[in-house]
Amino acid sequence: MTTPSTKAETYDILVLGSGEAGKYIAWTLAKQGRRVAVVERKYVGGSCPNIACLPSKNIIHSAKIASYFFRSGEFGISKDNCRIDLAAVRDRKRKMVTGLVDMHLANFKSSGAELLVGSGHFTGAKTIELTQPDGTKRLLQGAKIVISVGTHATIDAIPGLAEADPLTHIEALELDRIPEHLLVLGGGYIGLEFAQAMRRFGGRVTVIERNAKLIHREDDDVTDAVHELFRDEGIEVLTNAHVSKVEGKSGETVMVHVTHAGTEKILTGSHLLAAGGRTPNTKGIGLELAGVGLTERGYIKVNERLETTAPDVFAVGECAGSPHFTHIAFDDFRIVRDNLTGGIRVTTGRQVPFCLFTDPELARIGLSEMEAKKSGVAYRLAKIPMMAALRTRTLSETRGFMKALIETKSDRILGFTAFGVEAGEVMASVQVAMHAGLPYTTLRDMIFTHPTLAEGLVALFSAVPPVAKPGG
Repeated sequence: MTTPSTKAETYDILVLGSGEAGKYIAWTLAKQGRRVAVVERKYVGGSCPNIACLPSKNIIHSAKIASYFFRSGEFGISKDNCRIDLAAVRDRKRKMVTGLVDMHLANFKSSGAELLVGSGHFTGAKTIELTQPDGTKRLLQGAKIVISVGTHATIDAIPGLAEADPLTHIEALELDRIPEHLLVLGGGYIGLEFAQAMRRFGGRVTVIERNAKLIHREDDDVTDAVHELFRDEGIEVLTNAHVSKVEGKSGETVMVHVTHAGTEKILTGSHLLAAGGRTPNTKGIGLELAGVGLTERGYIKVNERLETTAPDVFAVGECAGSPHFTHIAFDDFRIVRDNLTGGIRVTTGRQVPFCLFTDPELARIGLSEMEAKKSGVAYRLAKIPMMAALRTRTLSETRGFMKALIETKSDRILGFTAFGVEAGEVMASVQVAMHAGLPYTTLRDMIFTHPTLAEGLVALFSAVPPVAKPGG
Protein backbone atom coordinates (compact mmCIF):
# COMPACT_ATOMS: atom_id res chain seq x y z
CA MET A 1 0.00 0.00 0.00
CA THR A 2 1.06 3.62 -0.43
CA THR A 3 2.66 5.52 2.43
CA PRO A 4 3.38 9.25 2.93
CA SER A 5 6.90 8.63 1.62
CA THR A 6 5.78 6.86 -1.54
CA LYS A 7 7.23 8.64 -4.52
CA ALA A 8 4.59 9.73 -7.02
CA GLU A 9 4.83 8.99 -10.72
CA THR A 10 4.42 12.23 -12.62
CA TYR A 11 2.59 12.89 -15.87
CA ASP A 12 1.86 15.89 -18.02
CA ILE A 13 -1.79 14.81 -18.31
CA LEU A 14 -3.55 12.39 -15.97
CA VAL A 15 -7.04 11.24 -16.96
CA LEU A 16 -9.44 9.51 -14.57
CA GLY A 17 -11.80 7.41 -16.69
CA SER A 18 -11.42 6.25 -20.30
CA GLY A 19 -14.78 7.42 -21.61
CA GLU A 20 -15.29 9.28 -24.88
CA ALA A 21 -13.78 12.63 -23.92
CA GLY A 22 -11.07 11.25 -21.66
CA LYS A 23 -9.68 8.71 -24.14
CA TYR A 24 -9.51 11.19 -27.02
CA ILE A 25 -7.74 13.74 -24.83
CA ALA A 26 -5.22 11.05 -23.87
CA TRP A 27 -4.63 9.75 -27.39
CA THR A 28 -4.35 13.21 -28.93
CA LEU A 29 -1.98 14.75 -26.39
CA ALA A 30 0.16 11.60 -26.13
CA LYS A 31 0.69 11.74 -29.90
CA GLN A 32 1.90 15.31 -29.41
CA GLY A 33 4.63 14.07 -27.12
CA ARG A 34 3.04 14.62 -23.71
CA ARG A 35 3.39 11.98 -21.02
CA VAL A 36 -0.19 10.83 -20.50
CA ALA A 37 -1.85 8.14 -18.39
CA VAL A 38 -5.48 7.05 -18.18
CA VAL A 39 -6.85 5.28 -15.10
CA GLU A 40 -9.74 2.95 -15.96
CA ARG A 41 -11.56 0.80 -13.46
CA LYS A 42 -13.35 -1.63 -15.78
CA TYR A 43 -14.62 -0.60 -19.22
CA VAL A 44 -11.81 0.25 -21.62
CA GLY A 45 -13.13 3.04 -23.82
CA GLY A 46 -15.94 3.91 -21.45
CA SER A 47 -19.60 2.96 -21.44
CA CYS A 48 -20.43 3.73 -25.09
CA PRO A 49 -18.60 0.79 -26.74
CA ASN A 50 -19.09 -1.59 -23.80
CA ILE A 51 -22.48 -1.20 -22.14
CA ALA A 52 -24.37 1.68 -23.71
CA CYS A 53 -24.70 3.31 -27.14
CA LEU A 54 -23.15 0.81 -29.51
CA PRO A 55 -24.16 -2.50 -27.87
CA SER A 56 -27.71 -1.27 -27.31
CA LYS A 57 -28.01 -0.25 -30.96
CA ASN A 58 -26.63 -3.67 -31.90
CA ILE A 59 -29.45 -5.35 -29.94
CA ILE A 60 -31.99 -2.89 -31.33
CA HIS A 61 -30.93 -3.73 -34.88
CA SER A 62 -31.42 -7.44 -34.17
CA ALA A 63 -34.91 -6.56 -32.93
CA LYS A 64 -35.60 -4.66 -36.15
CA ILE A 65 -34.54 -7.69 -38.18
CA ALA A 66 -36.90 -9.77 -36.03
CA SER A 67 -39.72 -7.33 -36.80
CA TYR A 68 -39.07 -7.81 -40.51
CA PHE A 69 -39.48 -11.55 -40.09
CA PHE A 70 -42.84 -11.07 -38.42
CA ARG A 71 -43.84 -8.65 -41.19
CA SER A 72 -42.38 -10.90 -43.88
CA GLY A 73 -45.71 -11.57 -45.59
CA GLU A 74 -45.86 -7.86 -46.42
CA PHE A 75 -42.69 -8.31 -48.47
CA GLY A 76 -43.77 -11.57 -50.11
CA ILE A 77 -41.50 -13.76 -47.94
CA SER A 78 -42.51 -16.78 -45.87
CA LYS A 79 -41.83 -16.60 -42.12
CA ASP A 80 -42.26 -20.33 -41.42
CA ASN A 81 -40.24 -21.62 -38.45
CA CYS A 82 -39.17 -18.15 -37.32
CA ARG A 83 -37.58 -18.33 -33.85
CA ILE A 84 -35.68 -15.81 -31.74
CA ASP A 85 -32.50 -17.06 -30.04
CA LEU A 86 -31.68 -14.28 -27.57
CA ALA A 87 -28.41 -15.95 -26.58
CA ALA A 88 -27.27 -15.66 -30.20
CA VAL A 89 -28.42 -12.03 -30.27
CA ARG A 90 -26.33 -11.42 -27.15
CA ASP A 91 -23.32 -13.21 -28.65
CA ARG A 92 -23.44 -11.00 -31.76
CA LYS A 93 -23.35 -8.01 -29.45
CA ARG A 94 -20.46 -9.47 -27.44
CA LYS A 95 -18.45 -10.08 -30.59
CA MET A 96 -18.87 -6.46 -31.61
CA VAL A 97 -17.87 -5.21 -28.15
CA THR A 98 -14.75 -7.40 -28.14
CA GLY A 99 -13.73 -5.89 -31.47
CA LEU A 100 -14.31 -2.38 -30.16
CA VAL A 101 -12.25 -3.01 -27.03
CA ASP A 102 -9.42 -4.41 -29.15
CA MET A 103 -9.58 -1.27 -31.28
CA HIS A 104 -9.31 0.90 -28.16
CA LEU A 105 -6.34 -1.07 -26.83
CA ALA A 106 -4.61 -0.64 -30.18
CA ASN A 107 -5.26 3.11 -30.05
CA PHE A 108 -3.70 3.35 -26.59
CA LYS A 109 -0.66 1.45 -27.81
CA SER A 110 -0.19 3.46 -31.00
CA SER A 111 -0.74 6.81 -29.31
CA GLY A 112 1.71 6.20 -26.49
CA ALA A 113 -0.84 6.95 -23.78
CA GLU A 114 -0.53 4.58 -20.80
CA LEU A 115 -3.65 2.66 -19.82
CA LEU A 116 -3.59 1.91 -16.09
CA VAL A 117 -6.28 -0.57 -15.06
CA GLY A 118 -7.63 -0.18 -11.55
CA SER A 119 -9.62 2.10 -9.25
CA GLY A 120 -8.45 5.63 -8.73
CA HIS A 121 -9.27 8.18 -6.07
CA PHE A 122 -7.84 11.55 -5.22
CA THR A 123 -5.63 11.89 -2.15
CA GLY A 124 -4.81 15.56 -2.68
CA ALA A 125 -4.45 18.27 -5.26
CA LYS A 126 -3.75 16.73 -8.68
CA THR A 127 -2.82 13.44 -6.98
CA ILE A 128 -4.53 10.08 -7.56
CA GLU A 129 -3.95 6.80 -5.80
CA LEU A 130 -4.39 3.84 -8.13
CA THR A 131 -5.43 0.49 -6.67
CA GLN A 132 -4.61 -2.21 -9.20
CA PRO A 133 -6.54 -5.49 -9.57
CA ASP A 134 -3.93 -7.37 -7.50
CA GLY A 135 -4.32 -4.88 -4.64
CA THR A 136 -1.05 -3.05 -5.15
CA LYS A 137 -1.13 0.72 -5.14
CA ARG A 138 0.59 3.45 -7.11
CA LEU A 139 0.63 7.20 -6.50
CA LEU A 140 0.11 9.33 -9.60
CA GLN A 141 0.42 13.08 -10.10
CA GLY A 142 -0.47 15.15 -13.13
CA ALA A 143 0.42 18.69 -14.11
CA LYS A 144 -3.10 18.72 -15.59
CA ILE A 145 -5.96 16.45 -14.55
CA VAL A 146 -9.02 15.46 -16.58
CA ILE A 147 -11.94 13.76 -14.81
CA SER A 148 -14.05 11.58 -17.13
CA VAL A 149 -15.87 9.18 -14.81
CA GLY A 150 -19.37 9.19 -16.34
CA THR A 151 -22.65 8.20 -14.73
CA HIS A 152 -24.54 5.07 -13.72
CA ALA A 153 -28.18 4.02 -13.69
CA THR A 154 -30.21 5.56 -10.89
CA ILE A 155 -32.00 3.15 -8.58
CA ASP A 156 -34.74 5.25 -7.01
CA ALA A 157 -35.39 5.07 -3.28
CA ILE A 158 -38.55 3.04 -3.73
CA PRO A 159 -39.15 0.46 -0.99
CA GLY A 160 -38.04 -2.96 -2.25
CA LEU A 161 -36.61 -1.74 -5.55
CA ALA A 162 -32.94 -2.30 -4.78
CA GLU A 163 -33.75 -5.62 -3.09
CA ALA A 164 -35.55 -6.76 -6.26
CA ASP A 165 -32.17 -6.64 -8.04
CA PRO A 166 -33.61 -4.90 -11.12
CA LEU A 167 -31.95 -4.93 -14.48
CA THR A 168 -30.19 -1.81 -15.64
CA HIS A 169 -29.14 -1.31 -19.24
CA ILE A 170 -25.97 -3.28 -18.42
CA GLU A 171 -27.76 -6.47 -17.38
CA ALA A 172 -30.46 -6.06 -20.03
CA LEU A 173 -27.77 -6.28 -22.70
CA GLU A 174 -26.69 -9.63 -21.28
CA LEU A 175 -30.06 -11.37 -21.25
CA ASP A 176 -29.92 -14.80 -22.87
CA ARG A 177 -33.65 -15.52 -22.75
CA ILE A 178 -36.63 -13.41 -23.69
CA PRO A 179 -38.39 -11.95 -20.63
CA GLU A 180 -41.88 -13.37 -20.33
CA HIS A 181 -43.10 -9.99 -19.07
CA LEU A 182 -40.70 -7.08 -18.74
CA LEU A 183 -41.75 -4.19 -16.51
CA VAL A 184 -39.90 -0.99 -17.42
CA LEU A 185 -39.59 1.81 -14.88
CA GLY A 186 -39.11 4.97 -16.92
CA GLY A 187 -40.29 6.31 -20.27
CA GLY A 188 -37.05 7.96 -21.37
CA TYR A 189 -34.49 6.96 -23.97
CA ILE A 190 -33.20 3.77 -22.35
CA GLY A 191 -36.61 2.54 -21.25
CA LEU A 192 -38.27 3.07 -24.62
CA GLU A 193 -35.48 1.56 -26.71
CA PHE A 194 -35.33 -1.60 -24.59
CA ALA A 195 -39.12 -1.83 -24.32
CA GLN A 196 -39.57 -1.95 -28.08
CA ALA A 197 -36.66 -4.33 -28.61
CA MET A 198 -37.89 -6.87 -26.05
CA ARG A 199 -41.41 -6.64 -27.38
CA ARG A 200 -40.15 -7.36 -30.89
CA PHE A 201 -38.27 -10.37 -29.60
CA GLY A 202 -41.61 -11.71 -28.37
CA GLY A 203 -41.85 -10.68 -24.74
CA ARG A 204 -44.74 -8.91 -23.10
CA VAL A 205 -43.73 -5.38 -22.04
CA THR A 206 -45.24 -2.75 -19.75
CA VAL A 207 -43.76 0.74 -19.40
CA ILE A 208 -44.41 2.60 -16.16
CA GLU A 209 -43.89 6.36 -16.43
CA ARG A 210 -44.37 8.87 -13.62
CA ASN A 211 -45.04 11.79 -15.96
CA ALA A 212 -48.14 12.44 -18.03
CA LYS A 213 -46.50 11.27 -21.26
CA LEU A 214 -43.52 9.33 -22.52
CA ILE A 215 -40.53 11.57 -23.38
CA HIS A 216 -42.64 14.29 -21.80
CA ARG A 217 -40.29 17.16 -22.66
CA GLU A 218 -41.07 16.83 -26.37
CA ASP A 219 -43.93 18.37 -28.34
CA ASP A 220 -47.40 16.85 -28.08
CA ASP A 221 -47.37 15.55 -31.66
CA VAL A 222 -44.08 13.75 -30.94
CA THR A 223 -45.24 12.12 -27.73
CA ASP A 224 -48.59 11.22 -29.31
CA ALA A 225 -46.76 9.53 -32.18
CA VAL A 226 -44.60 7.50 -29.80
CA HIS A 227 -47.65 6.44 -27.78
CA GLU A 228 -49.39 5.38 -31.00
CA LEU A 229 -46.32 3.38 -32.05
CA PHE A 230 -46.20 1.51 -28.75
CA ARG A 231 -49.94 0.86 -28.83
CA ASP A 232 -49.66 -0.58 -32.35
CA GLU A 233 -46.78 -2.83 -31.28
CA GLY A 234 -48.66 -4.15 -28.26
CA ILE A 235 -46.62 -2.42 -25.55
CA GLU A 236 -48.67 -1.45 -22.53
CA VAL A 237 -47.99 2.08 -21.23
CA LEU A 238 -49.04 3.48 -17.86
CA THR A 239 -48.46 7.22 -17.47
CA ASN A 240 -49.01 9.31 -14.34
CA ALA A 241 -48.15 6.07 -12.56
CA HIS A 242 -46.51 6.36 -9.15
CA VAL A 243 -44.69 3.35 -7.73
CA SER A 244 -45.06 2.86 -3.97
CA LYS A 245 -43.13 -0.38 -3.51
CA VAL A 246 -41.63 -3.38 -5.25
CA GLU A 247 -41.69 -7.02 -4.17
CA GLY A 248 -39.98 -10.16 -5.44
CA LYS A 249 -36.91 -10.64 -7.61
CA SER A 250 -36.28 -9.61 -11.18
CA GLY A 251 -35.63 -12.69 -13.28
CA GLU A 252 -38.09 -14.71 -11.19
CA THR A 253 -41.28 -12.92 -10.20
CA VAL A 254 -41.49 -9.24 -9.44
CA MET A 255 -44.50 -7.20 -8.31
CA VAL A 256 -44.68 -3.44 -8.72
CA HIS A 257 -47.28 -1.57 -6.67
CA VAL A 258 -48.48 1.53 -8.54
CA THR A 259 -51.13 4.18 -8.20
CA HIS A 260 -52.63 4.88 -11.61
CA ALA A 261 -55.75 6.88 -12.46
CA GLY A 262 -56.61 7.04 -8.77
CA THR A 263 -56.49 3.27 -8.39
CA GLU A 264 -53.85 1.13 -6.73
CA LYS A 265 -52.64 -1.73 -8.91
CA ILE A 266 -50.12 -4.53 -8.67
CA LEU A 267 -48.24 -5.27 -11.89
CA THR A 268 -46.62 -8.68 -11.96
CA GLY A 269 -43.76 -9.45 -14.29
CA SER A 270 -40.83 -11.77 -14.78
CA HIS A 271 -38.20 -9.02 -15.10
CA LEU A 272 -37.86 -5.41 -13.99
CA LEU A 273 -35.76 -2.79 -15.81
CA ALA A 274 -34.81 0.36 -13.90
CA ALA A 275 -34.55 3.13 -16.48
CA GLY A 276 -35.39 6.17 -14.40
CA GLY A 277 -32.35 8.35 -14.98
CA ARG A 278 -28.62 8.65 -14.36
CA THR A 279 -26.44 9.41 -11.32
CA PRO A 280 -22.92 10.85 -11.65
CA ASN A 281 -20.00 8.66 -10.55
CA THR A 282 -18.62 11.33 -8.24
CA LYS A 283 -19.00 9.73 -4.81
CA GLY A 284 -16.10 8.05 -3.08
CA ILE A 285 -13.32 9.24 -5.37
CA GLY A 286 -11.91 11.94 -3.09
CA LEU A 287 -12.98 14.98 -5.07
CA GLU A 288 -13.18 17.03 -1.88
CA LEU A 289 -9.49 16.27 -1.23
CA ALA A 290 -8.65 17.58 -4.67
CA GLY A 291 -10.61 20.79 -4.19
CA VAL A 292 -13.16 19.83 -6.84
CA GLY A 293 -16.63 21.16 -6.08
CA LEU A 294 -19.96 19.54 -6.92
CA THR A 295 -23.38 20.88 -7.87
CA GLU A 296 -26.47 20.19 -5.76
CA ARG A 297 -27.21 17.17 -7.98
CA GLY A 298 -23.74 15.71 -7.49
CA TYR A 299 -22.24 16.66 -10.84
CA ILE A 300 -18.80 18.23 -11.01
CA LYS A 301 -19.05 22.01 -11.08
CA VAL A 302 -17.43 23.40 -14.24
CA ASN A 303 -17.36 26.68 -16.15
CA GLU A 304 -17.85 27.13 -19.89
CA ARG A 305 -14.23 26.01 -20.47
CA LEU A 306 -14.92 22.78 -18.51
CA GLU A 307 -12.55 23.92 -15.75
CA THR A 308 -13.44 22.73 -12.25
CA THR A 309 -13.06 24.68 -9.01
CA ALA A 310 -9.53 23.24 -8.67
CA PRO A 311 -6.68 24.80 -10.72
CA ASP A 312 -5.50 22.73 -13.70
CA VAL A 313 -8.34 20.21 -13.24
CA PHE A 314 -10.95 19.72 -15.97
CA ALA A 315 -14.09 17.59 -16.01
CA VAL A 316 -15.74 16.25 -19.15
CA GLY A 317 -18.76 14.26 -20.25
CA GLU A 318 -21.73 13.28 -18.18
CA CYS A 319 -20.02 13.62 -14.79
CA ALA A 320 -19.60 17.33 -15.56
CA GLY A 321 -23.30 17.74 -16.28
CA SER A 322 -22.83 17.91 -20.04
CA PRO A 323 -25.84 16.66 -22.03
CA HIS A 324 -25.81 12.87 -21.78
CA PHE A 325 -24.70 12.03 -25.30
CA THR A 326 -21.45 10.52 -26.55
CA HIS A 327 -21.26 13.11 -29.32
CA ILE A 328 -21.36 15.88 -26.72
CA ALA A 329 -18.61 14.17 -24.74
CA PHE A 330 -16.55 14.12 -27.94
CA ASP A 331 -17.06 17.86 -28.27
CA ASP A 332 -15.99 18.21 -24.62
CA PHE A 333 -12.72 16.58 -25.71
CA ARG A 334 -12.25 19.20 -28.41
CA ILE A 335 -12.91 22.01 -25.94
CA VAL A 336 -10.39 20.73 -23.39
CA ARG A 337 -7.85 19.81 -26.09
CA ASP A 338 -7.89 23.35 -27.43
CA ASN A 339 -7.84 24.95 -23.99
CA LEU A 340 -4.88 22.79 -22.92
CA THR A 341 -2.92 23.91 -25.96
CA GLY A 342 -3.44 27.65 -25.61
CA GLY A 343 -6.80 28.05 -27.30
CA ILE A 344 -10.08 29.47 -26.06
CA ARG A 345 -13.06 27.22 -26.63
CA VAL A 346 -16.32 27.05 -24.68
CA THR A 347 -19.49 25.01 -24.34
CA THR A 348 -21.71 28.07 -24.67
CA GLY A 349 -24.14 28.04 -27.58
CA ARG A 350 -23.13 24.72 -29.11
CA GLN A 351 -25.58 22.54 -30.98
CA VAL A 352 -27.02 19.56 -29.10
CA PRO A 353 -28.56 17.09 -31.56
CA PHE A 354 -30.18 13.93 -30.27
CA CYS A 355 -31.70 10.77 -31.61
CA LEU A 356 -33.95 8.27 -29.87
CA PHE A 357 -33.27 4.92 -31.52
CA THR A 358 -36.71 3.44 -31.42
CA ASP A 359 -38.00 2.22 -34.78
CA PRO A 360 -38.77 4.61 -36.30
CA GLU A 361 -36.26 7.03 -34.84
CA LEU A 362 -36.94 10.39 -33.25
CA ALA A 363 -34.34 13.06 -34.04
CA ARG A 364 -34.26 16.73 -33.16
CA ILE A 365 -31.91 19.69 -33.46
CA GLY A 366 -32.63 23.22 -32.26
CA LEU A 367 -35.91 24.46 -30.83
CA SER A 368 -39.05 22.41 -30.40
CA GLU A 369 -42.41 24.16 -30.57
CA MET A 370 -42.74 23.79 -26.81
CA GLU A 371 -39.38 25.47 -26.23
CA ALA A 372 -40.08 28.25 -28.74
CA LYS A 373 -43.42 29.10 -27.13
CA LYS A 374 -41.91 29.01 -23.63
CA SER A 375 -39.18 31.43 -24.73
CA GLY A 376 -41.56 33.67 -26.64
CA VAL A 377 -39.87 32.97 -29.97
CA ALA A 378 -42.16 33.50 -32.94
CA TYR A 379 -41.88 30.96 -35.74
CA ARG A 380 -43.36 29.67 -38.97
CA LEU A 381 -44.12 25.95 -38.97
CA ALA A 382 -43.67 23.53 -41.85
CA LYS A 383 -44.80 19.94 -41.32
CA ILE A 384 -45.23 16.99 -43.67
CA PRO A 385 -45.86 13.27 -43.22
CA MET A 386 -42.85 11.01 -43.74
CA MET A 387 -44.61 9.37 -46.66
CA ALA A 388 -44.06 12.61 -48.58
CA ALA A 389 -40.51 11.35 -48.93
CA LEU A 390 -41.26 8.70 -51.53
CA ARG A 391 -38.36 6.52 -50.43
CA THR A 392 -40.42 5.57 -47.36
CA ARG A 393 -43.00 3.94 -49.61
CA THR A 394 -40.41 1.72 -51.25
CA LEU A 395 -39.30 0.63 -47.77
CA SER A 396 -42.83 0.20 -46.35
CA GLU A 397 -41.70 2.57 -43.58
CA THR A 398 -44.15 5.45 -43.91
CA ARG A 399 -44.89 6.10 -40.24
CA GLY A 400 -44.11 9.53 -38.82
CA PHE A 401 -43.53 13.12 -39.86
CA MET A 402 -40.95 15.87 -40.27
CA LYS A 403 -41.35 19.45 -39.14
CA ALA A 404 -39.26 22.59 -39.08
CA LEU A 405 -39.48 25.90 -37.28
CA ILE A 406 -38.46 28.94 -39.32
CA GLU A 407 -37.93 32.40 -37.90
CA THR A 408 -40.94 34.64 -38.56
CA LYS A 409 -39.12 37.59 -40.09
CA SER A 410 -36.22 35.81 -41.77
CA ASP A 411 -35.42 32.49 -43.42
CA ARG A 412 -33.32 31.18 -40.51
CA ILE A 413 -34.00 27.59 -39.39
CA LEU A 414 -34.75 27.52 -35.66
CA GLY A 415 -35.37 23.83 -35.21
CA PHE A 416 -36.04 20.52 -36.91
CA THR A 417 -37.79 17.38 -35.67
CA ALA A 418 -38.23 14.07 -37.48
CA PHE A 419 -40.04 10.97 -36.31
CA GLY A 420 -39.46 8.45 -39.03
CA VAL A 421 -37.16 5.94 -40.66
CA GLU A 422 -33.48 7.03 -40.48
CA ALA A 423 -34.52 10.31 -38.89
CA GLY A 424 -31.06 10.80 -37.39
CA GLU A 425 -29.41 10.65 -40.81
CA VAL A 426 -31.90 13.08 -42.34
CA MET A 427 -31.38 15.50 -39.44
CA ALA A 428 -27.65 15.79 -40.22
CA SER A 429 -28.27 17.76 -43.41
CA VAL A 430 -30.47 20.25 -41.58
CA GLN A 431 -27.97 20.54 -38.76
CA VAL A 432 -25.16 21.45 -41.15
CA ALA A 433 -27.37 24.12 -42.73
CA MET A 434 -28.23 25.53 -39.31
CA HIS A 435 -24.59 25.57 -38.22
CA ALA A 436 -23.56 27.36 -41.40
CA GLY A 437 -26.34 29.90 -40.99
CA LEU A 438 -27.91 28.96 -44.31
CA PRO A 439 -31.53 29.93 -45.00
CA TYR A 440 -34.11 27.19 -45.26
CA THR A 441 -34.39 27.97 -48.95
CA THR A 442 -30.99 26.36 -49.50
CA LEU A 443 -32.45 22.98 -48.58
CA ARG A 444 -35.71 23.72 -50.35
CA ASP A 445 -33.84 24.35 -53.59
CA MET A 446 -31.29 21.51 -53.28
CA ILE A 447 -31.15 18.73 -55.86
CA PHE A 448 -31.15 15.59 -53.72
CA THR A 449 -30.84 12.14 -55.25
CA HIS A 450 -34.14 10.42 -55.98
CA PRO A 451 -35.39 8.37 -54.26
CA THR A 452 -33.67 9.11 -50.94
CA LEU A 453 -34.97 10.11 -47.55
CA ALA A 454 -33.09 13.40 -47.67
CA GLU A 455 -35.20 14.30 -50.69
CA GLY A 456 -38.07 14.74 -48.25
CA LEU A 457 -36.39 17.94 -47.04
CA VAL A 458 -37.33 19.59 -50.34
CA ALA A 459 -40.99 18.83 -49.67
CA LEU A 460 -40.69 19.94 -46.05
CA PHE A 461 -39.09 23.28 -46.72
CA SER A 462 -41.37 23.90 -49.68
CA ALA A 463 -44.19 23.85 -47.13
CA VAL A 464 -42.84 26.82 -45.12
CA PRO A 465 -45.53 29.55 -44.94
CA PRO A 466 -44.48 32.86 -46.48
CA VAL A 467 -43.41 35.79 -44.33
CA ALA A 468 -46.50 37.64 -43.19
CA LYS A 469 -46.90 41.03 -44.80
CA PRO A 470 -47.07 44.06 -42.50
CA GLY A 471 -50.65 44.50 -41.35
CA GLY A 472 -51.61 41.18 -42.96
